[in-house]
Amino acid sequence: MRISMDGRGRYLDNIFIERLWRSLKQEAIYLEEIADGFQARRVVKNWMAFYNNKRPHSALDRRTPDEAYWAALEEQKAA
Repeated sequence: MRISMDGRGRYLDNIFIERLWRSLKQEAIYLEEIADGFQARRVVKNWMAFYNNKRPHSALDRRTPDEAYWAALEEQKAA
């Protein structure tokens, strides 16, 4: 990952995290009645585990990020 500090491409650097935050809010935060910080932390933690381990992503050929990461790691070892 490379940090863009020159201003050209800044929006492209930020778009991925903005999509992640939008998904988190729409799929978890807005659906829960959160009473305190402990519950908020639990909701975010559970959703992130779901997002990385169970939710297939179209950009990853319907694989989870966890599956894509470990497959890439195995390909690197094989090479």
